[in-house]
Amino acid sequence: MTVMLRVMNSTTKKTDSGQMFYAAEQAGLKLAIKGRIITVVFVAAFMALTRGAERAPDFILGGSLFVALGLLHFRIIGSSIDRPWVKYVFITIDIFLLSAAVAFLPAEPVSQVPQVMIFRFQVFPFYFLILAVAAFSFSPGLVFWSGVAGAAGWMAAFLYIRSGMERVLEWGDMPADPTPEQFLAVFLDVDFAATGTRLQEATIFFVVATLIAIVMRRARGVVLRQLEADRAVASISQLFGRFVPKAVAETMIQHEGALAPVEREATVLIADVVDFTALTETKGAQAIVDTFNAYFEAASEVIGMHNGVVTQFIGDAVLATFNVPAEDPKHRQRAIDAAVDLLKLVQSTTFAGEKLEIRVGVSTGPVIAGNVGGGGRTAYTVYGEAVNLASRLEALNKEQGTSILVSGTTAEGANESGLLKVGQVDVRGISELVDIYSLA
Repeated sequence: MTVMLRVMNSTTKKTDSGQMFYAAEQAGLKLAIKGRIITVVFVAAFMALTRGAERAPDFILGGSLFVALGLLHFRIIGSSIDRPWVKYVFITIDIFLLSAAVAFLPAEPVSQVPQVMIFRFQVFPFYFLILAVAAFSFSPGLVFWSGVAGAAGWMAAFLYIRSGMERVLEWGDMPADPTPEQFLAVFLDVDFAATGTRLQEATIFFVVATLIAIVMRRARGVVLRQLEADRAVASISQLFGRFVPKAVAETMIQHEGALAPVEREATVLIADVVDFTALTETKGAQAIVDTFNAYFEAASEVIGMHNGVVTQFIGDAVLATFNVPAEDPKHRQRAIDAAVDLLKLVQSTTFAGEKLEIRVGVSTGPVIAGNVGGGGRTAYTVYGEAVNLASRLEALNKEQGTSILVSGTTAEGANESGLLKVGQVDVRGISELVDIYSLA
């Protein structure tokens, strides 16, 4: 495994986001169905009470049928028989029933007016109620299908009625530059079909559904990108904790390969607590844990302020790197500044009531960095001469009577005005003498 960010391959992303959106669709549909049932009950009751006793059974029966379908769909959502295509079936059934009602239910049974007169009533807005239910699903496909099916159902009902008319008047039958009397004579005629108006209504319905589907698709894209960003941040946090510098975190997210195995120059900082063994002998386990949790958290924050990343906690020691995993041309100076601030931190702060002392070693050189581990557990780790030398310098502080020692390779590329050359030391594993510096 090269890095946790790369584990989020395209298949995993699609699976995770697909499950999330599917769950959102289910929740949205359930909410919409509840609203739909309430609306249908209210409309059916209102129509039954205001349109006369002769029409009341029609409205009650129709409302009951739509409520029953809604309850059935509600029960299926999230059940073992639920499938992605089920919602398309119920939307289609709703549109079919509404269109059938338009085509076959008499516009006004008592007066026996032609069926085409139903288009003079406020029937078309009910199609938008179905579209609203689809929109709650947060599914662009379902919304678009509702637009297609709704426009088709509306036109199918109209064309069926029109085909049965013996005499048909259209907008084209209107005289050129008509007088008000001539306009009303055609417009109010019971045989006025207004095919152009029906086409306009169907087109508007389809366009509205399409626009909603496009907006919804864009919204899903925004949500998906945010999820991917959150996943990337979570992966980085799992590796390095909460105190990853913002600039470093952004670099890791933008360049997933930033955490892949790499070999380059870096500065390594190792800070170790003085007299850790004596502290463990005088304090209980809980006190030790509380003390070092507080110290590690504060130390990580300080290191992060200087664009460093804590890669490991080793016992009572902190190992931090600069210039890996994210590149930083000022890594030498930032590491020295971080060491100074760590020293100030422990001098001015207590950790769970305990006062601590630290020694810090800082060294620069080629390192190899990457994820290593096994058994399902990995950690970002650095290897190289710079790591060994930083550890050695940390230990040499005791002999030199200092708190911070910096290698010559680090001092050469930093501001040496705040450093004082201590001398040269022979470090095991390094053939040449090593220049070492302390704070001036």
